[in-house]
Amino acid sequence: MRKLLSWTIVATGCLATSASADLLDLEKDELTFGFIKLTDMAPLAVAYENGYFEDEGLFVTLEAQANWKVLLDGVIDGQLDGAHMLAGQPLAATIGYGTQAHIITPFSMDLNGNAITVSNEIWEQMKPNVPTMDDGRPQHPISASALAPVVEDYKDQGIPFNMGMVFPVSTHNYELRYWLAAGGLEPGYYSPDDISGQIGADVLLSVTPPPQMPATMEAGTIFGYCVGEPWNQQAVFKGIGVPVITDYQLWKNNPEKVFGITKEFAEENPNTTLALTKALIRAAIWLDENENANRPEAVEILSRSEYVGADYDVIANSMTGTFEFEKGDKREIPDFNVFFRYNATYPFYSDAIWYLTQMRRWGQIAEPKSDEWFIETAQDVYRPDIYLQAARLLVDEGMADEADFPWDSDGFKAPTPAEDIIDGIAYDGRTPNAYLDSLPIGLKGSQIVVGNEVQG
Repeated sequence: MRKLLSWTIVATGCLATSASADLLDLEKDELTFGFIKLTDMAPLAVAYENGYFEDEGLFVTLEAQANWKVLLDGVIDGQLDGAHMLAGQPLAATIGYGTQAHIITPFSMDLNGNAITVSNEIWEQMKPNVPTMDDGRPQHPISASALAPVVEDYKDQGIPFNMGMVFPVSTHNYELRYWLAAGGLEPGYYSPDDISGQIGADVLLSVTPPPQMPATMEAGTIFGYCVGEPWNQQAVFKGIGVPVITDYQLWKNNPEKVFGITKEFAEENPNTTLALTKALIRAAIWLDENENANRPEAVEILSRSEYVGADYDVIANSMTGTFEFEKGDKREIPDFNVFFRYNATYPFYSDAIWYLTQMRRWGQIAEPKSDEWFIETAQDVYRPDIYLQAARLLVDEGMADEADFPWDSDGFKAPTPAEDIIDGIAYDGRTPNAYLDSLPIGLKGSQIVVGNEVQG
């Protein structure tokens, strides 16, 4: 099974090779992983380029995917062994929303990394409603309340206010909805009979693949969007839009992507699962070590066409600790992209539960659920037990520091304090229904969506 392969770039991605001795008795050593062209796929690219997959005896092919649905379907049908996924995808698939399949994650890929961008025209209309600092620049974070009069004006003119997000169960959908709702705007509901997510909406949200966001906004099809990098900074470089808030400003150190595999793959290939998790943890450590000293090298890797394929300067604008809003208004946000700090790679149950609360909040989970249901569902999908096994092997091999891992965690983060979230409402994953009840806009308690209205 072990064979020496030459380094080669293939049409669909990259093929990594290894002749290193196996540390684990691998059930499967030739693997294909999928990703979307976003900077937060970085752990996969780094694990490939730095030889971490090779060190585990894994022969890995990385394949860019056309969109999130194609990626998920590829994992479910076995064309892909695993993938860089939206955190909501394994959860939604496991509970049968959209597609039914038991997907798990042993590894969380990053924190933060997204932003909300509006077109230049919308920004000019928002600016009179945005407070300024002494130097005249906008004061951040910018609330969606500054957008509300603009949306109302468009409504009065009979013009639908359209914005883009990347997938119905994406962080971007939930973050955009969170921001809009925190500013008093209705982002719309889903129901079993209407999966548009636009029931009762002031702002109409629809799916646009990440790399197409800037062009779609420039064409006027959407007035703004929520997406990961580099597609917000691309709008700034092209002079077509202005990011108004990053998700770090929306919810400090919020969870983002995960690495997803089927439960069946993990059960049939336990050692392979540990090996790939080890390689990804090492990549995350490398991305954040020495105060992000390796980020310029990571940007060079990501700028290659087989990975993200955006200009070096566009990717570096956020990846190296800054973020540019209006042209020339570059601000320090050192934690815009976090890959290992703050236990970023540990798959916390409380992160999973937040996604599930947002699915319930907007009607993707149509019926009320108990707190126990939220917790048990999170435990079915997020697998810190696998993660800690891999981390222990790395520590024993001298590849990681004992102090860098939450060995005694029960799977829940400390509650996120109110001051770290845009609407000033704290989040505690242990009490999901109480959290839902605390949010002014959205389903709570026994409420359901019937036809075009919320009942209950």
